[in-house]
Amino acid sequence: MVRRHKLHDTLRVAGWNVLLLLAGVSLMGLAGELWLRSTVPFRTNFQPTTFVPNVGVLLRPDTEVRWTNQLDFWTVSRTNSLGFLDREPPSPERAAESCHIAVIGDSFVEARQVPIAEKFHIQLEDMAARELPRLDVSTSAFGMSDTGQIAQLALYEYARPLSPKLVVLVFVPNDYIDNFPLWRALRSGLDPEHLPYAFAARTEDGGFALRPPSADYQRFKLPTPPQAARPAWQQRVGQALGTSWLWTFLHAKYAVLAFSGEPDSHAYAARVDTLATRYPAYAPLLDGRLPVSLGSTYRRSANEDTPSFFALFAEGSESPFYREALAFTAFAWSEFKRRVERDGAQLVMLASHRVHRFPLRGEGIFVQMSKMAAELGIPVIDQAEVIYRQGAELGDAGWANNDHWSPRGHRWAAQALLEYLKLNQELCE
Repeated sequence: MVRRHKLHDTLRVAGWNVLLLLAGVSLMGLAGELWLRSTVPFRTNFQPTTFVPNVGVLLRPDTEVRWTNQLDFWTVSRTNSLGFLDREPPSPERAAESCHIAVIGDSFVEARQVPIAEKFHIQLEDMAARELPRLDVSTSAFGMSDTGQIAQLALYEYARPLSPKLVVLVFVPNDYIDNFPLWRALRSGLDPEHLPYAFAARTEDGGFALRPPSADYQRFKLPTPPQAARPAWQQRVGQALGTSWLWTFLHAKYAVLAFSGEPDSHAYAARVDTLATRYPAYAPLLDGRLPVSLGSTYRRSANEDTPSFFALFAEGSESPFYREALAFTAFAWSEFKRRVERDGAQLVMLASHRVHRFPLRGEGIFVQMSKMAAELGIPVIDQAEVIYRQGAELGDAGWANNDHWSPRGHRWAAQALLEYLKLNQELCE
């Protein structure tokens, strides 16, 4: 009888402890929810877009854009009349009488992660006004996320009326992917011949031809294997949690910590099979080792020790797929150089810190891209040199949970360009 009473008392105490624990967790969750609602500016991204013929999907002009990763930045900016996250470009007359610099690139130039005033081209303008006032430097930026230099050729047409003296291409490692439609198709599931931005394709004689973007690209996306439907109760719980600010924060943090860069194996295999069937000409490129691991810029420390989707650069340098990716990028750079020099300007590449964050066996991506640029006579500016001189690490250029440039990373990019201007002031004369 005594034992039975003791067991009953033990269970009662345990029950109360469980209830108190649940109550404590609930109160902490409620406190976290209320705190986030009162301190976090917004919870969801807002990026209205429009389709521009011959260019592709751009942000809608004169529209507010809200961007956050739920952890590091909550940025509200407004696009200019052209649809770029920048100030209004100067008039052609003002640009022509100044030393105008046009910067072109992907998400590092679009830079949704920082206010417009902190972007590197504007910091460069401010630095040059203090240290090189006689050059009268002015700048403008044309950035479009998820693009490589082939798609960015269309952005150069926005810069041409400004008669830039210097055109700066910002290079990041995934440009190799974005320049090569087949690689992009494997990574994102887009059809390589129906893309949301301008792209290039092989011609019958082995050359390259530019192709316009497709307004209806969504209709041609590669099919993905159907996933098993979740039970109704899980769907209801997911919908309820989707309205919670605390859950959004915790989910974002988990995604950063758990991200491996590996795609769903079934979806990836299905893309390979679909491409080989839909486009038999691609079959020889798909018959061999492919870049299965895709990587991401959303995880600050991602892929520093593992080559990620650049494993192909380290181990598959003789594969036709690899050589084709390099050929598409070389075409893009040579076409950029031809157009820029035709207009009486100089082209330069700014290698972002990320180029050094994918170490490969032997030389590394920076040396590789520098050799490609040297063969075309394009100077390369290395942002990493500036970072190391500050006694900082490459990761310090990005955010804690996102490898896009923070304001400090933008400042180091501006400083690298300023140093190039100091050594090449004749560009402005």
